Amino acid sequence: MAFYKSKGFKYLKNFIIGAGAAIVMMGALFKIQSWEGGSEMLTIGLCTEAFLFLLLGILPPEKDYYWEKLYPGLDSHNAKLSPIQNGIADFDENQRSLNGEVVEQKLGGMLNELQSMSKSLGSLKALQEVDFSGTGDQIKSMGNFYTKMNEAMANLGDSLDDTRVYKEQLSALNKNLGSLNTVYGNVLSAMSNIRKDA
Repeated sequence: MAFYKSKGFKYLKNFIIGAGAAIVMMGALFKIQSWEGGSEMLTIGLCTEAFLFLLLGILPPEKDYYWEKLYPGLDSHNAKLSPIQNGIADFDENQRSLNGEVVEQKLGGMLNELQSMSKSLGSLKALQEVDFSGTGDQIKSMGNFYTKMNEAMANLGDSLDDTRVYKEQLSALNKNLGSLNTVYGNVLSAMSNIRKDA
């Protein structure tokens, strides 16, 4: 491991940066207040900061995460990656099977949830594919159909009333015709009696 990656160097670097910044700040304060020694403190602090900025520019930047330790070859473009499995061989069979059961139960629950979500999404997709653009026109035509149906039923009711009245009138006419036939029969009998007497 390089010296600049060691903890001691990092600590020393941070200490020098902090001390240099403090000297610069105090030198600036002394200079602003025109106190004695301000120029020297400011010069020492700025030289220290200049040295540190030069050093930070020369040192390579540190990585935040060391993924290449878990996935060897991560820095190489053509590497075939497989995670390091330290410690798996140390587990005994019982512990491995217990963990397998727990993982299987968790995955089973997750699988059930995913299946129910898939069904719900399928239903939503079916609704999405339904074309509701002509629904307003269909509802209007159904309203017109029901209006016409109600008018036809009202007309049919009126027709039934008219038919009943017509039937009553035919009944009355039949009675009148029966009476007329009786009167006509009596007239014919009377006329034949008159002829016999004459």
